[in-house]
Amino acid sequence: MRYYEQKYPEVDELVMVQVRQIAEMGAYVKLLEYDNTEGMILLSELSRRRIRSVQKLIRVGRNEVVVVLRVDKEKGYIDLSKRRVSPEDIVKCEERYMKSKAVASILRHVASKIPTVGADGQAVPSAEPQDKESKRAARKARQAAQEDGDAAAAAAAASAADADAAGPNANEEEKLEQLYESVGWPLGRKYGHPYDAFKLALTEPDAVFSSLPSPIDPSTLSILTATIARRLTPQPIKLRADIELTCYTPAGIDAIKRALRAGEKQSTDAVPIKAKLVAPPLYVLSTNATDKFGAVERLEKAIESIQNTIEKEGGNLILKMKARSPKAVSETEEQDLAQLMLKAGQENAEVSGDEDEEEA
Repeated sequence: MRYYEQKYPEVDELVMVQVRQIAEMGAYVKLLEYDNTEGMILLSELSRRRIRSVQKLIRVGRNEVVVVLRVDKEKGYIDLSKRRVSPEDIVKCEERYMKSKAVASILRHVASKIPTVGADGQAVPSAEPQDKESKRAARKARQAAQEDGDAAAAAAAASAADADAAGPNANEEEKLEQLYESVGWPLGRKYGHPYDAFKLALTEPDAVFSSLPSPIDPSTLSILTATIARRLTPQPIKLRADIELTCYTPAGIDAIKRALRAGEKQSTDAVPIKAKLVAPPLYVLSTNATDKFGAVERLEKAIESIQNTIEKEGGNLILKMKARSPKAVSETEEQDLAQLMLKAGQENAEVSGDEDEEEA
């Protein structure tokens, strides 16, 4: 299935391709965004420098960003270039390709959930895959018809077998194309890309889908909005920064408490920041947020605020992370932190120096 309304790309358009075969004249590729249409990267268009080894420049099975040089729509020839693509072009094309893949995944899922409607307007149950016995019976019927010289019966048997082999997949492809024609491509024309429209539909579904030329069937719209919500709703991630906080002045512990409170004041509704003691002098600043970059920025401001406050009190702050910045926290790291805090708590609970000595 092609991702865009036009059947072929335009000249100078950036496209994502997958290398199929390397030949003497260049590399045969398939255009992933245009229904795997075949194209060719000429040998002279692989690199600006002298080519010593084609294998180092391009490999079978790898995805590449290329630019369209020529399109012969009648013959289906598409000439492409890799050497004329800049690093900025690669980033731009990869972003568009990932958006298009996400849209295709959503629409394909919706197409698989839409019931097939028969001529009587009733939903038709999905066809079950043909079992081995049914296939064998169909093959025998076709062979018998051919031996009897009944061409019409043989053709009918062959047609039925092909239909059974295609099964629900063929029907699903038709429904997918209809979804692109009625939803995907119209939204792409209005919002620049259907992905951007789907993201907006998370908060303003009525505004987005009411702009379509033709209204969507309510049951289809329900499946579509539910799928968009499940696939595109940002998931909160945990972030944390480890710091060492010390203050050996008379203010001591009170100064550290004031500094940590100053860091927590950098919290927002979207990025709540909490400071926890692991074991003196190690502290952890953590947050849950859907916007990773915004959360990292908030944590950095919190660290800066803590540092300014503690230094005014005569104390010191040291960042313990190698990158000297907050980072996303994996489940394993979260468990390690919990174990470290538990161990520190157990060690603090040991008061052997206050225990009475055992009598001899």
